[in-house]
Amino acid sequence: MIRKLPFTKMEGIGNDYVYINGFVEQIQDPHDLAKKISDRHFGVGSDGLVLVLPSAVSDLRMRMFNADGTEAEMCGNAARCVGKFAFDHGLIKKDLLRLETLAGEKVIRLAFEGGTPCGATVDMGEPVLVPELVPISLGNRENCIAQALEIDGNMYEITAVSMGNPHAVVFMQNLENLEIASIGPKFENDKVFPRRTNTEFVQVLSRDRIRMRVWERGAGETLACGTGACAAVVGCVLNNLTERQVEVELLGGSLEIKWDEASNHVFMKGPAVTVFDGVFYL
Repeated sequence: MIRKLPFTKMEGIGNDYVYINGFVEQIQDPHDLAKKISDRHFGVGSDGLVLVLPSAVSDLRMRMFNADGTEAEMCGNAARCVGKFAFDHGLIKKDLLRLETLAGEKVIRLAFEGGTPCGATVDMGEPVLVPELVPISLGNRENCIAQALEIDGNMYEITAVSMGNPHAVVFMQNLENLEIASIGPKFENDKVFPRRTNTEFVQVLSRDRIRMRVWERGAGETLACGTGACAAVVGCVLNNLTERQVEVELLGGSLEIKWDEASNHVFMKGPAVTVFDGVFYL
């Protein structure tokens, strides 16, 4: 028997996911569903699948699956969209919510336009710099900042940061000439990253503005990555390239990132947009 699965397609500056109301729908195999529903020819088309679920410890719980079916710990753009999804679907009735993720609890404050959520600021928590916790088998016991790494015969300096998921930040010029489809997978699957990695290729434009392209673990190049933007700004500050509040330009739009010195927390501000609702036939 064919099952009709209601879904909502949403995007945060082009980082698009399919959202399922887990309060109503039961998904037996989200890994397989993520691969099917994310396919841009035979499915809905997305960077992955997000399940919005009940939580025993927070207002909501988020499970996020990449387009290849692997489950990720956290996604910043998806977290903003979960906040809007929950409000629009009556799962919450407030502008401040706590979201349970595999990377810990995140606090989301919704922004409104005409009574409807249009975006959010997410407290992404503290960045993790200890290499074995990122994880990466490079650097010293305390951090991996501007460490040399050979990829495909070329030397790069990388700064490793975890925002609940692993990131390698690489600084360069002329991002438009970057052959990311070739070099991205080689970073992602290099042996120094035991759980693979997301890679941010960053061009510093000024002390308060950077440009970034991202290769996401399990998804390839995406138009945006919220945790990646946070990791990039942390990497910039650690290398004394920018101030702590930075506009991050991505292919799909811009995010405002602040690494607060007093709390050591990283805050991400950006839009959340509903594209359409639909039904997927299983």
